[in-house]
This record gives sequence, structure tokens and C-alpha cells, in this order.
Amino acid sequence: MLESNRYQVEPGPTPLPHNSSSRFDCNSISTAAVLLADILPTLIIKLLAPLGLHLLPYSPRVLVSGVCSAGSFILVAFSHSVGLSLCGVVLASISSGLGEVTFLSLTAFYPSAVISWWSSGTGGAGLLGSLSYLGLTQAGLSPQHTLLSMLGIPILLLASYFLLLTSPEAQDPGGEDEAETAARQPLIGTETPESNPGSSWDLSFQERWTVFKGLLRYITPLVLVYFAEYFINQGLFELLYFRNTSLSHAEQYRWYQMLYQAGVFVSRSSLNCCRIRFTWVLALLQCLNLVFLLADVCLSFLPSIYLIFVIILYEGFLGGAAYVNTFHNIALETSDKHREFAMEAACISDTLGISMSGVLALPLHDFLCHLP
Repeated sequence: MLESNRYQVEPGPTPLPHNSSSRFDCNSISTAAVLLADILPTLIIKLLAPLGLHLLPYSPRVLVSGVCSAGSFILVAFSHSVGLSLCGVVLASISSGLGEVTFLSLTAFYPSAVISWWSSGTGGAGLLGSLSYLGLTQAGLSPQHTLLSMLGIPILLLASYFLLLTSPEAQDPGGEDEAETAARQPLIGTETPESNPGSSWDLSFQERWTVFKGLLRYITPLVLVYFAEYFINQGLFELLYFRNTSLSHAEQYRWYQMLYQAGVFVSRSSLNCCRIRFTWVLALLQCLNLVFLLADVCLSFLPSIYLIFVIILYEGFLGGAAYVNTFHNIALETSDKHREFAMEAACISDTLGISMSGVLALPLHDFLCHLP
């Protein structure tokens, strides 16, 4: 659930003043504004993490992440002002960013199969999170009581880590698959088989920089995938409005988010069925998605909302596949000594892409909404 706090922001069309002169039925504030408020604390954490987060043991990190998650639910539940609600959003963002960096780094100590389990779990978290909130509120529970009922989630997180998680054993993450191990191409040339995960604490700045440069061939495509993906989600979803349907504008938006989450969940759980080495292909396809949907927003040439439903489901497939395959490839192609640092450093990819999309989606929203 930690990782999903950030990605599954669904501000949706809210009862704000609309631009009645626009054909898009725009809110006065773009959903990208909410995304930026939620993503920036995570971005700061991920930028600073490779510089010194390894000095803090895992247990305190998990504890802080769980406490911040619980605090976000409590603050938002009892908030009567925008400022206090934003403080809750900041806590959720801290929990999400710190949690993702921590648990992805921790996968360096376990077999590579945990990458698929982690990815599937984060994909499911977004889907279950949105479904549970929708279901509880539809059942008659107030938003405040719904949020308070979610306090069991951070408690389960802490209990799982401190009571259920087994101690890791240093091993080759690709060892269960000899073919993959043989196909490894180390990120840097000085492979050190005798080193064990966890020794990245001793890496010099020059070594860290060398490993990071090797990671760029994975980081860059993932940044592009998330840039295009969240530009669509937070810049275009609200503008993909069909008047010739029984669904209201808010209902259309919720359907878009639900289908996106479903696509992400399926593809993040697909590693055992389909593994993709060249993730730049996924980045190219996601950018084509962005261009196509932006063209439809401007020209309105798609005749049916159901075609949009299919494209958004496909968008989720591409995003989830890029995420799980990127980290799986990094786990396979990084030496034991560098794997923990590599996982930690690569975490910046999705957050950077999302931040860039939020910054650019804001002026685009304003420009399009002022068109007659």
C-alpha cells in the first residue's frame, strides 16, 4: 500500500467552479495540481536516498514509513481545512517514497522472484485501495470513518515486517534461472562474485556514479513511460469527456482510473509469463499513446468512450510492464556488491517522470480549458 499512496491519487473532477465557455467542462484547478502536491516530497526523498539513506538501518525506515502512513489517514480524516489536508498528503507522500526506496533496496537480499511479488503487490494495492474506498463509501460509511478504518493497513505493514519477514540470506537473485544468469551483462565491468548484497555501504562516490551511469539505459525509458502515463492520467483524463453517454463526467473519470489500475495490476503480475528486456519499446509505445490521446482531446475524432476505455487499459499494461521488467533487469544485471545501491538509485525513475508530467500538464490544462 505504501507505494500506491502516491501513484493512485484520484482527485477527480471536484465541485469547483467550471469554465462554462470551454467544450471540455473543465475544473478551475487541474488534477495535475493535486498530483504535484503529492509527488514532490517523494521526489526529494528519492533524490537524497542514494547519497546517505543506506546509513539508516531498515527497521527505523519501515517504522517511520508506517507511522507517516497512519498519520496521513488521521490528519485527512479530521481535517477541516485545505492546509491540514495537504499536511496529510505530505505524510502520505513521505510514507510512499521512503517505503518504496526501502523495500526495493531490501529486495537485493532475496531471490529475484521477489521483484515480481513486490510489483504485483503494488499494482494490487492501487486497485484494492480505490475499490475499498469506493465500496465503503457506497455502503454508507462516511469519508472520515472510511479513512479511519484504513488505519489497519499501516499496522499490518509493521506487523508483517517485524513479525513475519524472514531474515535474508545473501544469494544470487538470478540463481534460480541459469539461462538468465548466463545472459547477464554487468552494469560495470568490475564484477566481484565474492561480494554480498549489503556491501554497497562501502561504495565510493566514483563507484556510485559509475553504477548510476550504467543504470541510465533502464532509468531513461522508465522516466519516459511514467512521464507519458501521468501526463495522460492527470492532464488528459479530465478532458476526455463524452457527452453522448449515460455516465456523468465524474463517473467517466472514475472509470478511467479503475481501468488504468486494472491494467497496471495485470501487467505488474505478468513477469513469470512475459519478460521484456528492451524496455525502451514500452517507452515508445506509451509516448505514442500520449500523442494519440492528445490529438483526440484537440480534434475529438474518437466516436465512443469504449475506445478510450480500451486505450486506457492498454496504457496501464504498458506502465506496469515497464516497472516490473526494469527492476527485474536491474536485479539480473547488477553485481551483488552494487545491487542494493542500484535498486535505491533506480527508484527515482518513476517519480521523476511523474513530476515532469505534473509540471507540464498544468499549463496544458489551462491552455486547453480556455479554448472555445
